[in-house]
Amino acid sequence: MEFVIITGMSGAGKTSALHVLEDIGYYCVDNIPASLLSTLYTLCLNSKDNMMKRVAVVVDVRGNENFEDMYSELENFKKKYKSVSILFFDAKVDCLIVRYKETRRKHPLSERLKDGSVSEAVEFEKALLIPIKKLADYKIDTTYMSNKQLRERVMSMFMEDTFMSFGFKYGIPLEADLIIDVRCLPNPYYIPELKHLTGLDQKVRDYVLNSDETQEFIRRTLNLLDFSVPLYLKEGKSELVVGIGCTGGKHRSVTIARTLDEHFVQKGYRCVIQHRDVSK
Repeated sequence: MEFVIITGMSGAGKTSALHVLEDIGYYCVDNIPASLLSTLYTLCLNSKDNMMKRVAVVVDVRGNENFEDMYSELENFKKKYKSVSILFFDAKVDCLIVRYKETRRKHPLSERLKDGSVSEAVEFEKALLIPIKKLADYKIDTTYMSNKQLRERVMSMFMEDTFMSFGFKYGIPLEADLIIDVRCLPNPYYIPELKHLTGLDQKVRDYVLNSDETQEFIRRTLNLLDFSVPLYLKEGKSELVVGIGCTGGKHRSVTIARTLDEHFVQKGYRCVIQHRDVSK
């Protein structure tokens, strides 16, 4: 399970980030008290619903009156549970003040202060969140970001690319955004000792990759994907599914899908690999 805690300055973009994560498949909860994080984590962990295995929650000053407890709850939660990350949103004080004046919204800390001014509330929150900012795994400063740039930044951190091997004889996967046909590559099916193996076996992998044609095919394919994947991201594509197909979906497509997946993992992308027909 993956559990992302979004926190930081009011007006810095936390809600916008939550909407982005919801778009790419996260189960999202806004404004949850830090004291309830363990309860939510346990419920999601024990749920049989796969939609609750990627969770994003906003924890901030709105639902936490005792700020020292908020910090200790977050610190202990992160130490206790696996796959927890904290994403902190920040912006310059002047920028946050302008945003509140433009939207005419009330700062969540205004009523707790003497004069209740936005500027005082922003400064107060900034000081309160210093310890929590130090806990964060990721920090995003949105001072000079447009909404589009914020979306791109969050998606680049959490979007997943899926590489799916398949067999054309069983049909093209409808969810695929791109289809790469590898039926032109050397086929292990016609090698008796490889016929009943798959691209998950090293012997098949070596056979497919050990040809000049395959190496050139991979080089050109990676050039295309290295160029196009960032463009899909820039256009707001929430998930990119690349289908790699051979005749039966057992040998060549599996091998090439693994190769593409390894390349993008090394480049820092979050990737998922699926072999639709390998067991057929």
